[in-house]
Amino acid sequence: MAQLVDVKVGGSPMRICTASPKGKGPFPGVLVTIHGPGLDDFEFDLADKLAAEGFITAAPDIFHRQPNEKDPAKRRGNLKDDELVADMDAGLAWLESSGRADMKKLAILGHCMGGRQSYLGACTRPVFRCCVVYYGGNLFKPWGHAGPSPFDKLAKLEAPLIAFYGNDDDNPSPADVDRTEAELKRLGKEHEFHRYDGAGHAFQNFLAADKYRPDATRDSWARTVKFLLRHLG
Repeated sequence: MAQLVDVKVGGSPMRICTASPKGKGPFPGVLVTIHGPGLDDFEFDLADKLAAEGFITAAPDIFHRQPNEKDPAKRRGNLKDDELVADMDAGLAWLESSGRADMKKLAILGHCMGGRQSYLGACTRPVFRCCVVYYGGNLFKPWGHAGPSPFDKLAKLEAPLIAFYGNDDDNPSPADVDRTEAELKRLGKEHEFHRYDGAGHAFQNFLAADKYRPDATRDSWARTVKFLLRHLG
């Protein structure tokens, strides 16, 4: 079962949601970049599902610097890319310190805002053997500094990428997805995009009944597991 562990980032306490397969390992590791609602039941369930497939997982709580801010829009608006990278580094450090992760077999995976973070992490830290993105928007502007944005960093992407999008989404919109895919093609980056009709943003989030799409969820998750196993073994 997924559980929380406590670490510190720059002197600030931070929780990490972790889950691990049974046994001693070492296991391939997945750094999960969490979605806008934070460390909720969706993220705990995701960690458990990854552990069931044989991956040790770490999902840092990126909102630890603003524990008293309850407004979701303000919390997201206060995030900064350099701090997000520091939190990812802390998640990687926990995986290494666990003694159960194979640090040569790492993936990064995220939904929604976490999808943007997955692009950011994979383009900033060349330790990942693959990258999984679910409907990650807001790629074209940096957060908290002058730049570059995750989109501007795509030239530094080394990991094979798989990404999933709903055609009814408006962030990222189909035009945003087209722009991102065109840039990946121009740069010669290994990638595959999957798009779903009748699905919008957060189509995998079972906590949001109006958004959840079970068919798109099943197909995208099956493709995700196959992709992770292919690149991490």
